[in-house]
Amino acid sequence: MSPIIGFAPDADPTTMGVLTDCMNFIPFEAGFKGAPSPVAVAVAALAAACRGAVVATKLAGTRRVFAGTQTKLYELAGTTWTDRSKAGSYTGSTESRWSFCQFGDTTIASNLVDPMQQSTAAAFSDVPTAPKAKIVVSASNNFVLAFNTNDATFGVSPDRWWNCAQNDQTNWTPAQGGPTTGRLVAVEGPIQAALPLGDYVIAYKARGVFLGSFVGGDAQWQWTLITGADAGAVGQDAVCDIGGAHFFASEGDFWLFDGTRPASIAEGVVRKWFIDNSNPVYRFMTRCTYDKQNGLVRINFASKTSIGVLDRTLVYHVKRQRWGVADQVAQASLNYIAPGVTIDGLDAIAPTIDTLPNVPVDSQFWVGGGQLPAYFNSSNQLVSLNGISTSSSFTTGDLGDDDAVTMIDRFRTRFSKSPATALATGFIKMNEGDDLVQGSSSGILDGKFDLRQSARFHRVRVDMTGDVQATAFDVKAIPVGER
Repeated sequence: MSPIIGFAPDADPTTMGVLTDCMNFIPFEAGFKGAPSPVAVAVAALAAACRGAVVATKLAGTRRVFAGTQTKLYELAGTTWTDRSKAGSYTGSTESRWSFCQFGDTTIASNLVDPMQQSTAAAFSDVPTAPKAKIVVSASNNFVLAFNTNDATFGVSPDRWWNCAQNDQTNWTPAQGGPTTGRLVAVEGPIQAALPLGDYVIAYKARGVFLGSFVGGDAQWQWTLITGADAGAVGQDAVCDIGGAHFFASEGDFWLFDGTRPASIAEGVVRKWFIDNSNPVYRFMTRCTYDKQNGLVRINFASKTSIGVLDRTLVYHVKRQRWGVADQVAQASLNYIAPGVTIDGLDAIAPTIDTLPNVPVDSQFWVGGGQLPAYFNSSNQLVSLNGISTSSSFTTGDLGDDDAVTMIDRFRTRFSKSPATALATGFIKMNEGDDLVQGSSSGILDGKFDLRQSARFHRVRVDMTGDVQATAFDVKAIPVGER
């Protein structure tokens, strides 16, 4: 048996265990599995497309869930979205997105077009003296930092950063030892993204990574360009914290950064595939989200034919360093905190037992405080990724030899959890450079697929339904002319 090493369309297709294609098939700790299906969270849909969402945790541990549209900021209250916008709402733009951060008990929100917003208990209001900003982050040493800004003194400054007064998010007036501003000009272009990393804050341009550290005094913050890697973030949401490091997407690669030097993790695996299958016009919209419960990074991006909808999803397992695919149309993503479900509360989920969502009984969906990967779908509805897998598939690499014609007698997949149904379809070619031709097909019988086809190279696609898990596959190939 050859262990499945994952989706690697850029690799040599004769590499043992490689998958040249897959659909809704993602890595987990012990192998690969059918991706969970989305389940609608029992809340109303937003009134318009979601432009950013967050679960904000206050100092006492209580949580607030916010979602923003172009003109509104909403808070989840029970099963409805309550308008928490300031009086008069917001303007936004056709492409503006909300950036959120939590500063003590105050939630900060900013979209570059409208004044920076703050809320501690109810509606949002303008933050006095703050610049308009594309990105806001909260640093561990009690600062809010703003990036890619617009203010009355300096005007539109895509490469500018600001910090508020220490311990006071309402004070942004420059003063000695207080609020400070500056520009990141060591490389060209606007600041695309920013995120805390331990005691540091990392700012990303398209082709540059800056490490910010608090130094106090009049300077307050010092910024160092990380040299030795032509790396940067492709857009505002293209960076996520995976715990001690950042995962980020650039114009044509994926990287890990732990504060020393960015390291490419996609070369020879999915880098070229991403370039070939994403629309370069909308790559700036690429979004990376970390699912801590499952150790997965989900990368939502616009396909080659998309006109701005994020309709494709790569999935990366951080510890196993394996890739998969689980396409979804997602407006915004978040790690939703489940309220939990009691017997008495089942009526809020479904009117009858038979109509309850198809969610495993051990899912975090049923547990109060359980974290669930979630996103807003094309209908503006919040859905969680914890339903039973419906359909999935994987396609092997090329199994065979340049100098021998073989006949497949049997193809076997080692399932650690058997699918509800499974069908294997064979493909053949005589030489590596030839086009594939469809061969035979077979349903599963006694854990194997009885295929009958002859060629130098064989490729097998397995289509499955149900909550399948698999770890390896094997082919029994008999040299033609032998028994």
